[in-house]
Amino acid sequence: MAYEVLLTAGAEQDPENIYDYIAESDSPAKANYVLTRLLEAAKQLAAFPDRGSHPKELQALGIREYRQTFFKPYRLIYRVIGRQVVIYVIADGRRDMQSLLQRRLLGA
Repeated sequence: MAYEVLLTAGAEQDPENIYDYIAESDSPAKANYVLTRLLEAAKQLAAFPDRGSHPKELQALGIREYRQTFFKPYRLIYRVIGRQVVIYVIADGRRDMQSLLQRRLLGA
């Protein structure tokens, strides 16, 4: 039985922001490719949500309820709640992930 994959409001904006950045700095074709791959990675979570690793930034704080999957260098940070996979962050892993995760997940 498949899980339902949902995005928070913040995570809904992430792919758009990534697309816009790549389209401006590289090309719309590259932006389309990355967007497609990110959406595929999100869709795969419906079948295999528990295969993701725990983000090291959260593990260091003793938080283990979140997981991550990759389309490198991009990371999708999510949580499995019942039969739902809730994606909180879709971001370039080269960013300051500690600050981003604290803002998005911990409200800091």
